[in-house]
Amino acid sequence: MSVRPIVMFPNQHLRQMAGPVTRFDAALRTLATDLLDTMHAAPGIGITAPHIGVALRVVVLDLRDASGACTYINPEIVWTSDETMRHEEGSVSMPGVNEQIERPARVRVRYQDLDGREQVEDADGLRAICHQHEIDQLNGIFWIQRLSALRRNRLVARYEKIRRAHSRT
Repeated sequence: MSVRPIVMFPNQHLRQMAGPVTRFDAALRTLATDLLDTMHAAPGIGITAPHIGVALRVVVLDLRDASGACTYINPEIVWTSDETMRHEEGSVSMPGVNEQIERPARVRVRYQDLDGREQVEDADGLRAICHQHEIDQLNGIFWIQRLSALRRNRLVARYEKIRRAHSRT
């Protein structure tokens, strides 16, 4: 439908808890389509409604694999594995910087589809990482909060340098 402006770090809206979706209607479908279009334009592989300034629990993932783009409404992690993995993460709200984060390697996510039907998905690898990353965002936890203070400060300094250089061009 349309590409919407992305809320950029350090905007405090990225640290607010998103509210539950209660209406499963045409407006929700439009939001999901706009999120997908915005994510592809960014580019990214995951996005939440808070990334575009909408404080609702909506996630869109498109890992460009056989499963295609998927929309998750009111997702919650109901199980995590003890096994962990490290993966490089970043954000459409903080382009140009990435850092390794350690998270559980497998998760089970309960969510609703666009029609409001409850679903459960077991995920591993990159999909598991993306679920955790985006659900953190819905809970007001921006991904860099998972870093040590030292690593976070270095990453923010690197991002600020990129942002200043980009604003001069």
